[in-house]
Amino acid sequence: ADPSSDEAALVRVAARDYDKAVRVPSEFVAEQAIVTTKAFDAWAEARSKSDFSIFRPHLEKVLELVRKYITFFPPAEHPYDTLLDDYEPGMKTADVQAIFDRLRPQQVELIKAITARPQVNDKFLHKKYNEGKLWDFSAAITKEFGYDWNRGRMDKAPHPFETTFSVDDVRITNRFESDNPLATLFSAMHESGHAMYEQGINRDYERTSLSHGASLAIHESQSRLWENLVGRSLPFWEYFYPKLKKVFASQLDGIGLKNFYKAINKVEPSLIRVNADEATYNLHVMLRLELEIAMVEGKLQIKDLPEIWNTKMKEYLGVTPPNDAQGVLQDIHWSGGAIGYFSTYALGNLVSAQLWEKINRDIKDLDDQICKGRFDALLGWLHENIHQHGRKYDPQDLVQKVTGSRITPEPYVRYLKTKYSDIYGL
Repeated sequence: ADPSSDEAALVRVAARDYDKAVRVPSEFVAEQAIVTTKAFDAWAEARSKSDFSIFRPHLEKVLELVRKYITFFPPAEHPYDTLLDDYEPGMKTADVQAIFDRLRPQQVELIKAITARPQVNDKFLHKKYNEGKLWDFSAAITKEFGYDWNRGRMDKAPHPFETTFSVDDVRITNRFESDNPLATLFSAMHESGHAMYEQGINRDYERTSLSHGASLAIHESQSRLWENLVGRSLPFWEYFYPKLKKVFASQLDGIGLKNFYKAINKVEPSLIRVNADEATYNLHVMLRLELEIAMVEGKLQIKDLPEIWNTKMKEYLGVTPPNDAQGVLQDIHWSGGAIGYFSTYALGNLVSAQLWEKINRDIKDLDDQICKGRFDALLGWLHENIHQHGRKYDPQDLVQKVTGSRITPEPYVRYLKTKYSDIYGL
């Protein structure tokens, strides 16, 4: 068959999935399910008590199984390659390290420049906001974006996520944080980005190996694009801020559009990854990647993890966790054996900026359209170039096909420097 045909892609992807599945003995899958279930419970208890020692023996067992899992596959250039490939097909550890090595010093330099400038005032974002009104406003945003509510819904969950049952049933969840109420808006944007990807996949791929997204990084590029490049942009709020101010008149009284825009883009090195701003977020991911590689290589003992975590947080972000809950225990991923996953978050950021530059070349008046609350051309572009292909292309090949280059950090650095030079007067 023609290598570029759907038929050839279907065989290629199905064969890869099958080969991976049959290499892993069923006895191992059962053991891993039991170990990670116990590890999750231990992690939850350890986090609530801020005591890593409760989780430590379980994480040691999880890591032992992760290393065993690697042995089921042919030797790779690096043992971590086998884990990474489960989330980013075709991506190598050396590729990610090379990308991050170019990105890290530029982000650190930017953060230092920002911290030398006067900080923006965002106190009004943390006043009391009515949960129901925020929920309705966030739902209205997703509808205007193009999330099809006839094929989806939004429910409450402790941590927001998107889940797909079929192309006609793609659901999102959201939450309300009383100390960070407007996060509800950005969570909705983020999850609807994932959902619109799934809703846009070619219907002919339904119930085949080509359904769903190309990879976690490509999926994350869609959620971060709608949340940050659209949802935290000035053109977006030129349209939505008057509406938000009408709903929350007392909370936003006397707050101009530019002040609001600066506040929702405030840069401040913080302890918690999921609450990190755009300028610091990737450093959280790089820290985790380095720790994971060291664990897989056997260069890092689990007992030393909290101390090394805190040291790297100080080195990268200039902050030191006061306890384990806000440090090494903050993420759920390791309890489930999801080692190899974290880099996809940062890679998604980079891809979103690469796509954004191409989109703006193709849609010349995109900012004007966003100012008027029109997102159909943007969503149409994403459907045409990304969504419809599902898993037909490996992530690097898809990015190359659409933008003309493989995943690279330069567009993201340009985006950050342009945005924060305006906000902080760099």
